[in-house]
Amino acid sequence: MDEEILLKARGVSKSFGAVRVLHEVSFDVRRGEVLGILGPNGAGKTTLFNMISGDVKVSAGDIQLGGTALRNEPPFRRCQMGIGRTYQIPRPYSGMTTFENLLVAAAFGGGRSETRSYAFCAQVLRDCELSERANVSAGALTLLDRKRLELARALASDPKLLLLDEIAGGLTDDESKALVALVRRIRGRGVTILWIEHVLNALMAVADRLMVLNFGEKIAEGVPAEVIALPEVRRVYMGIEV
Repeated sequence: MDEEILLKARGVSKSFGAVRVLHEVSFDVRRGEVLGILGPNGAGKTTLFNMISGDVKVSAGDIQLGGTALRNEPPFRRCQMGIGRTYQIPRPYSGMTTFENLLVAAAFGGGRSETRSYAFCAQVLRDCELSERANVSAGALTLLDRKRLELARALASDPKLLLLDEIAGGLTDDESKALVALVRRIRGRGVTILWIEHVLNALMAVADRLMVLNFGEKIAEGVPAEVIALPEVRRVYMGIEV
């Protein structure tokens, strides 16, 4: 396997009964890059994430992380292997504090000892601008801070590959810009990112490449500006007839 490729997907398909959600999708994600995924609702984007993280089983095809096949690995093992993810709707442990949420991720996802987890999670809190919310119950956070916590929990497992699922959704322009700056810093530390996003400006500001899905099939992949200019992408994603 090419050492530059961290994630490889070949012919990945998923059906739920007679409903085909993804059909023979293939792509690579190189180490250190940001690959953005676009597509209308129902295109299969989140299902693809669920198959990478292990929440949903692949119907056909193969997904590899660093050359290791993921097919039979459960979600907790994939996390320990270096896959971290966020969800469209943040899923914190609402009864725990922000810091306690990170400790759980570091200990059980990252496999760190309690002693090592404290210092590491404190740094993640600073990186995600959550230090002042460390002892606040996760259920009492604002939407922006819940988004930050969702990202921080993924980072606390010390991932090689970070899956971001519409992390900018529901934020104001200023909040979205703050989140983009944070994603840039994460990318600058060498974390590879696969990012689903409907906020196009946020994705265009960071992504090295874009991949577009429609009705479960890949219809485009390449340099962001070139992909967005494609007539089929403009028609499918933006509703513009060209």
